[in-house]
Amino acid sequence: MSEKKMSSSRKHHLKSLMLSIAKGLLETEAKDKEEERKRYMEETCPPLSLPGGVQALQELCKELHHKIDVIDEERYDLESKVSKSTKEIEDLKIKVQDLKGKFKKPALRKVRLSADQMLQALLGSKHKVSLDLRANLKQVKKEVKEETAEQVGDWRKNIEDKAGMDGRKKMFESEA
Repeated sequence: MSEKKMSSSRKHHLKSLMLSIAKGLLETEAKDKEEERKRYMEETCPPLSLPGGVQALQELCKELHHKIDVIDEERYDLESKVSKSTKEIEDLKIKVQDLKGKFKKPALRKVRLSADQMLQALLGSKHKVSLDLRANLKQVKKEVKEETAEQVGDWRKNIEDKAGMDGRKKMFESEA
């Protein structure tokens, strides 16, 4: 962990050296680009010699229009090839997804909305609908069962009545 640290003056000196080298590289690169541009223009566009007569100017214009038409046709062909290939790429992507069989499902977030907010989101802000969903629920009244004193009575008496064969016989007779 005991790395030697450079002094700030050394850092600034190295930084200025790097910047000067980068500046020189950029200047040479700009000169190279300019020379390349000039060379390309000389190759593709020969120097224009304007003829003196009207007939010669018309011929020159026809020649230039013909070159423009050829270039436009090439551009159109290339654009159609590109659009066709992009459509083909999209179709292949869809086929790959179908072959994989599984689509990535996005992670769903839990959103808390009240019923009014959900209706407003579904119907838009134009419709002001307020629903109380609890009002639509059924009202259920609980039946209160009153136990008779007979059932609650003395448990020992019930046990004695059911004891033995007589008790079981009574149980079957009372059910039938």
